[in-house]
Amino acid sequence: MTNNDILKKLRVALSLKNTDILEILKLVDFNITESELGAIFRAEDHPNFKVCGDQLLRNFLNGLIIYKRGPAPENVKPVRKILR
Repeated sequence: MTNNDILKKLRVALSLKNTDILEILKLVDFNITESELGAIFRAEDHPNFKVCGDQLLRNFLNGLIIYKRGPAPENVKPVRKILR
């Protein structure tokens, strides 16, 4: 399964529009144009098809966390697991 497939399935499962995806990406300061986003959702054999890179998918997932949960409180530090 490619990054494009994952992004397509998330868009359908969460009923997101292209504008919603762009808004989610802006939450993590990752900007792409609407035409670039449309190229990601095209069929692989289309001449304007664009591969969804790892960076785009990672930023989308991080933005989705903020979109659904809200920003993390600043006074909470991540818990480190100590291995012995």
